[in-house]
Amino acid sequence: MQKVGILGGTFDPVHIGHLIIAENAREQAGLDRVIFIPAYIPPHKTEIPVSAAEHRYRMVQLAIEDNPSLEVSDIELRRSEVSYSVETVERLKQINPEAEYYFVIGTDSLMELHTWREPEKLIQMCEFIVVDRPEHNFEQIKKSDLGLSKKAKQKLLKHVVLSNPVGISATDIRHRVAQGRSIKYLVPEEVEQYIKGHNLYQSNCNQEQEKNRS
Repeated sequence: MQKVGILGGTFDPVHIGHLIIAENAREQAGLDRVIFIPAYIPPHKTEIPVSAAEHRYRMVQLAIEDNPSLEVSDIELRRSEVSYSVETVERLKQINPEAEYYFVIGTDSLMELHTWREPEKLIQMCEFIVVDRPEHNFEQIKKSDLGLSKKAKQKLLKHVVLSNPVGISATDIRHRVAQGRSIKYLVPEEVEQYIKGHNLYQSNCNQEQEKNRS
């Protein structure tokens, strides 16, 4: 049975931090592959504008094209509506019922998981890989009930991946582009060229005095 990781996000743009998280999760959890799944509209960020789906999808393609263990899926983009993880995992299991799915989640999103659509059902449907980020105290997180049942919490915290600290934010990247500053080494070179070639993030600096959506 194949072990398949799921890494969701807006990826606006995808950056080196995302790639490191995917590779660490793949290596430490023994995954066969990791699928990047760009969201059409994340349910918790419906008021925040995001770049066109085709741009975000193409940037992920460019970022991972030299790594055969990483893939990108347009499963949420094709629906053209708010993306709910529980529905995405259901569709993936229908497409490939033989695979064992591992949902990759950072400790920041972990604290909000109880607010997602049907979180306990989602936890039952797949394994979770929790990426322990340095800005969060994981020992404190373990002491919290996370707003979930004891059984769900135990399964949720079964696989923990220690992630190297990478202080990269998609919000910061967008601001840098809008200000004419360099984003070299923050994103793969192919993504940097794509952003320049399509004039992305040139005029939205003032609109983005907003919450992070990295």
